Amino acid sequence: MKTIKCIIVDDEPLAISLLENYVRKIPFMELVFSAENPILALEYIRNNEADLIFLDIQMPELTGINFMKIVGEKKKYILTTAYSEYALEGYEHNIIDYLLKPVSFERFYKSAVKAQERFSSSESGESYFFVKSSGQQHRINFIDILYIESIKDYVNIRTSHEEYIVLDTLKSLENQLSDRFVRVHKSFIINLDKTKNIGIKRIVLVSEQEIPIGESYRSNLLNKIK
Repeated sequence: MKTIKCIIVDDEPLAISLLENYVRKIPFMELVFSAENPILALEYIRNNEADLIFLDIQMPELTGINFMKIVGEKKKYILTTAYSEYALEGYEHNIIDYLLKPVSFERFYKSAVKAQERFSSSESGESYFFVKSSGQQHRINFIDILYIESIKDYVNIRTSHEEYIVLDTLKSLENQLSDRFVRVHKSFIINLDKTKNIGIKRIVLVSEQEIPIGESYRSNLLNKIK
């Protein structure tokens, strides 16, 4: 795969220096920009190409969470933080991993490999992914998925054969799925290839299950099926 172009955003100069050193040791990564001021990073992203952002969560000018809200889904993130309680909040957004400071190279390398796998999967258009459920890793083929439902801190992946309860978020899974999947409600993602009919307020799947359509998701759904 192509080299992953990386940006580092952290208000601590020593943290930036450490991550810069780590990135330069990874053969499939390229450091293209680093900044203590997140506003400068936003300006760089607006005018330049980048793939992955190493992002500090707690910064005075702009928090990492708000930074991601501004940039949106165009980029992938690895969060860095000195406070473990912020990790769960980060997983509500489109991130690959989080690193707890002080970051060791061993932990950084594992995170880098995870990023490489995510980018490789996106490029190759793989038709499956693995999830951990009931203490085991399960391979789930896209073609088998009927819908995915959010249940508090978990998601229920319902396939044609069975269901898998997974500690994850809809947002995280949404980024791994093909364009045949669409978010139709704050709590549901459906497989368009498994729909029987689509009404104003509900979708009936081939399995006869009914899925609600959220008002704010209707226009995106209609654009998908045009």
